[in-house]
Amino acid sequence: MDLSLSEEQRLLGEAASRFIAGRYSFEQRRTIVQSSDGFSRDIWREMAELGWLGLPFAEEFGGLGGGTVDIGIVMEAIGRALMVEPYLSTVVLCGGLIGALAAPEQKRELLPPIAEGKALVALAHSEPQARFALEDVATMATQSGEGWHLSGRKEVVIGAPSANQLLVSARIAGGQHDRKGIGVFVVPAKAKGLTSVDFPTLDGGRASNLELDEVLVGPEALLGDSHDALPSIEAAVDRAISALAAEAVGCMQMLLETTIAYTKTRVQFGQPLAANQVLRHRMVDMAVRIEEAKASALKCALSMDSLDAATRSRAASAAKAKVGRCGRYVAEQAVQLHGGMGVTEELNVGAYFKRLLAIEVLFGTPHFHLQRHVRLGREAGRAA
Repeated sequence: MDLSLSEEQRLLGEAASRFIAGRYSFEQRRTIVQSSDGFSRDIWREMAELGWLGLPFAEEFGGLGGGTVDIGIVMEAIGRALMVEPYLSTVVLCGGLIGALAAPEQKRELLPPIAEGKALVALAHSEPQARFALEDVATMATQSGEGWHLSGRKEVVIGAPSANQLLVSARIAGGQHDRKGIGVFVVPAKAKGLTSVDFPTLDGGRASNLELDEVLVGPEALLGDSHDALPSIEAAVDRAISALAAEAVGCMQMLLETTIAYTKTRVQFGQPLAANQVLRHRMVDMAVRIEEAKASALKCALSMDSLDAATRSRAASAAKAKVGRCGRYVAEQAVQLHGGMGVTEELNVGAYFKRLLAIEVLFGTPHFHLQRHVRLGREAGRAA
């Protein structure tokens, strides 16, 4: 199997590296995080001009028709720069869900504004009682005349504070844990009856807890007129996990490069830290973990277009577990090798550490995904 990048993918990676090198230093990031929006709208517009925001969408909807590997190239660059722009939430997660679930006329309405950088969308799916179980949805959608009333609670909605629209999952039929009977609705961020509590996240991003109290939306708000949206939600989350794995690889690579450079210049007892063979071995172990994570992330990306949903989901869970554990190891080693400076605001090491910790738990912890991987394997075995 040829795992080398195509010429177009190589050029995409080079363009992403050049863009980040000139526009996203750690000091610039610090200013962006402290801004009112929590991200740079100028950077977002430039990402749209580069075609990044429309990368996974079909050409007829203003996109470039890119695949999961292409998204991974961009996400790895985002990880290296520690970018806080809502690419994952708007483009990968919500864009992917719209592409999988929406009717053609809804795609023509929703996807081009995302590709042009004019619309920001956040997925409101996780609920307080659900933990990481995607089928656990208690928010209710009640049909009223030609429209719908939505009532319930959503928590830790990544990217919601800046979003123009929300994709809200709600139960149309069945019990709270049933796999069928879930719909996804497009809800304006300022809809009447929608209350938002915004807060900063550990990694410098922003999120919201939402409460919906009889929020009224029209019949056209239901994506694809589907009452069975869970498979599409699962596919969108699996693709988001693949993108996160690539981002984590970018974070880890920067931590290793930063640590190597630091140990070459930090002098202790008359010699640089890098002269210590034990410390060199620890950095080699970091490099090994990064290679493991990179291989797992690539395997995950190549599995996202599998016709078998179980194969796709098992690959996503395997990558989430492997990358999560490798990321924590690399981050902890980087902090320890920097000493007390590793957790100060002056260095970027602590910021990368926080992002890797956030990636570790987003969409499920390594332990959760190990269990999911085993469960899906057993189900596939019984089916065979």
